[in-house]
Amino acid sequence: MRIGIDFGTSYSAAAAIIDGELKLVRFGEARQFRTAVFFPEVVPNVEDFVLTPVLEAQVESIIRASRADERAAGLSPRPEVQLHREAVRIVRRQWMEEQTRAASASVASFQDALFGEDAVDAYLEEGTGNLIESPKSMFGYKLDPRVRKTIVSIAAHILEHIRLTATQQFGVPVREAVIGRPVEFRSSMGPAGGDQALGILREAADIAGFDGVSFLEEPAAAAMAYHMQLQERQRAIIVDIGGGTTDVAYAELGGGLEPQVHRSWGLPRGGTDLDVGISLYSFMPHFGKDTSGVPVHHFVEAASVHNLPKQREFRKQDYRQVDEPFGSRLRALQSTGATTRLNQSAERVKIELSAGPRACAALDFIEADLAVEATDADFKVASEDFLDRMQRLLEQTRSDLPEAPGSIFLTGGTSRSPQVQERVRMSFPGIDVVHGDPSLGVVSGLARAAIS
Repeated sequence: MRIGIDFGTSYSAAAAIIDGELKLVRFGEARQFRTAVFFPEVVPNVEDFVLTPVLEAQVESIIRASRADERAAGLSPRPEVQLHREAVRIVRRQWMEEQTRAASASVASFQDALFGEDAVDAYLEEGTGNLIESPKSMFGYKLDPRVRKTIVSIAAHILEHIRLTATQQFGVPVREAVIGRPVEFRSSMGPAGGDQALGILREAADIAGFDGVSFLEEPAAAAMAYHMQLQERQRAIIVDIGGGTTDVAYAELGGGLEPQVHRSWGLPRGGTDLDVGISLYSFMPHFGKDTSGVPVHHFVEAASVHNLPKQREFRKQDYRQVDEPFGSRLRALQSTGATTRLNQSAERVKIELSAGPRACAALDFIEADLAVEATDADFKVASEDFLDRMQRLLEQTRSDLPEAPGSIFLTGGTSRSPQVQERVRMSFPGIDVVHGDPSLGVVSGLARAAIS
């Protein structure tokens, strides 16, 4: 069986066409799940320790060093059995530490993964383990071999979760998929980053048990979903604004003919950039941004929960010399789960300010009675960079068109924002804007592509 998979930056979904009807894969009771995965830490068992020849050589080296220290200090030599016991204890402790580091550094062998909101909840409740959010945002960046292996493993776990859930729901083995891809991946390497991202997805799909996968640009997939709604032939612009990217396509749709996608445009920015913007503008001043002397990039690293290297950089900083109350707050933000909680708060504030004039968030996990208050004016400033970039992309699209489109089809999770909708209307004045399902516009088209 072949299904469509929307492997999203923020949320993922899957669907299939069965007997001519769209069937969504259900993850519990939900039609999609947050693209997050939690791996409990693997704690090595001390009973697995065995004195191999290499470790025995380390024991002998420690014994010789202890004898040399005794002679240098003029001490009476201790019994050989005591020295050996102490040396073995040291080597065993070093072995345990090395095993723990190896387990924490690689998720390839973890079997007890949790996904979506369950993953975030488990991470926050347990205070240990590894939570990876929005792994797709890292696919196009330069990765050393160890990190790339980890990212492939994370993607494989997510794709396997989708495949097994679909197999169980539909009652037949799911072995093939059409996977959505942005027009332009987030990348630090230009076009090579996009090639790397597709390579990661192909490798992950193979590990996850798929015999074959193909890729379809996400706005083209959304176009296929819109195509089914149109009785008459029409030229349309498809705007898909997701968590990590904004994608646009120009297509001829409807009228009982095959859909034709003529061109696409992409911007590697999306809803997560709005989250980071709100975090930096409304939350980080409470941690000393612009007033404490702490470099601005530290706050960017703290806000970027989707970027593992940036999170590691933030957590290893030393804020003991930072003036209060900022030093204590930054150290609290370095504790396990704190940046995730902060990001959740920023996301909620973003959603509330998209629809109302004021929002607030308690930060009592950082400090008692600490809270953030933000207004729609704050949101306007915090989101301005993303909205301006998006509008420039849409205006470039309009200037590239041979003629005005008949309609704009707007989809993607971030398309819920009234501010986003206003910018789309400003970019195409006088053109009807049709609102698709923000969560399922892409996956519906991918499912239809899977049967063609």
